[in-house]
Amino acid sequence: MAVPFRRTSKTAKRMRRTHFKLSVSGLVKCPNCGAMIKSHNVCPKCGYYNGKAVVTKAEKKEEK
Repeated sequence: MAVPFRRTSKTAKRMRRTHFKLSVSGLVKCPNCGAMIKSHNVCPKCGYYNGKAVVTKAEKKEEK
């Protein structure tokens, strides 16, 4: 089994890992309510897709 000749320094290791990061992609602004949603999906806030009401959202009841 191969053994490294020299130890990898902290700087070299961290510079190599700078590209291993998460990126948020595919988020767009809902044209109806302005919430950030995944593209090509129904808005979970207002229930609209492509300018049409697809899902009816039930109004929350206020408890007194």
